[in-house]
Amino acid sequence: MTSAVSTPSTTDSPARGLACRACGAEYPLIAQHACYECFGPLEVAYDQAALARVTREQIEAGPQNIWRYAGLLPAGQDPATRVTLDPGLTPLVSAPALAAAVGLRAPLYVKDDSANPTHSFKDRVVSVALTAARGLGFRRFACASTGNLANSVAAHAARAGVPSIVFIPYDLELGKVITTAVYGGELVAIEGSYDDVNRLCGELVETDEFEDTAFVNVNVRPFYAEGSKTLGYEVAEQLGWRIPAQVVIPMASGELLTKVDKAFQELVEIGLATAPEGGWRVFGAQSAGCNPIAVALHDGTGEIVPVKPTGIAKSLNIGDPAAGAYAIESVRRTGGWMDYADDEEIREGIRLLAETTGVFAETAGGTTVAVLKKLVASGKLDPEKETVFYNTGEGLKTLDAVAALVGPTHRIKPSLRGARDAGLLG
Repeated sequence: MTSAVSTPSTTDSPARGLACRACGAEYPLIAQHACYECFGPLEVAYDQAALARVTREQIEAGPQNIWRYAGLLPAGQDPATRVTLDPGLTPLVSAPALAAAVGLRAPLYVKDDSANPTHSFKDRVVSVALTAARGLGFRRFACASTGNLANSVAAHAARAGVPSIVFIPYDLELGKVITTAVYGGELVAIEGSYDDVNRLCGELVETDEFEDTAFVNVNVRPFYAEGSKTLGYEVAEQLGWRIPAQVVIPMASGELLTKVDKAFQELVEIGLATAPEGGWRVFGAQSAGCNPIAVALHDGTGEIVPVKPTGIAKSLNIGDPAAGAYAIESVRRTGGWMDYADDEEIREGIRLLAETTGVFAETAGGTTVAVLKKLVASGKLDPEKETVFYNTGEGLKTLDAVAALVGPTHRIKPSLRGARDAGLLG
């Protein structure tokens, strides 16, 4: 049973329907995430003529958040319909010291999405998904989450005055549990992995009791995934309407990577941005404790073998990644690569990023920095080409990862003698 209450108005939306990524079958804009013909995943399909009517001037005159790109998104064209924390336009940080540390000679930038309202990129996808969900008539918001998504859904629901129920693994980082529970919605800890949580949510969405509930990453997933495109749009705009030559993106389901790549393609196709000579290359980063997408690429296959996740990068711990095969397709098509980092490399990545840029990332960001370093060292990533990597979350959410490694450099008595004895006065 598909939980769709009504069909949303598409008066000003460029979206023309949903299309299967596997067989191409098309459906209306409803709450459906799998193809009835082949069970493949659905994504939003657009009217190219409608996208082509969007201009740089319109975007630049828009709000200072993701909704400046409303003409390129499936929902939210009318501000009154939005369920949103107004995320987006996060900093693109120049990182010359980090570039030197990892061996890059061309400009390096950090797209720092920890600056969003709940301190992760999930605010983008949730704003788009829940705006679509409101248009479809849903009366409760929900998700399966490794943490950041739970934070965002609970916060969006609180602002909108809508009930929420979010499901998380029982062993999630305490910081992410607290920053979800504080918003007052229902928070359900499941005695299992994220894949167990996701499986249960897929079953719940088919029950009568959850008929009026929008699970952002289940029954309204096609809309949810489109929110990630704004990370591609923003980088291009912040670089003066051009696509960077290389991007490095963390992977859990693999969807963020595919949607950033899709955003670049759209911008070039409709003439809003210029591609670098020879095109752009997309690189993916995973944790060694949960690396089924990267392993499949390394093995020369597109077949993802599910794994049981381990390691500290819990926000990336999706052992059966829904978009893994499509992430591999994007990487192969663009001539990029994927790699993975172990826990110690992730911790060092967090420290290196903080010490060279002033950006404190969660474990996903540490993973991306560690993989960036590996890609340069292995020659997979060109040190002479402009590169952007994505930090998707705030380090304050995963303090345990580095708590044993950092702390006060001195402990002294509150006196000049104490300062002098510690070598602080020469």
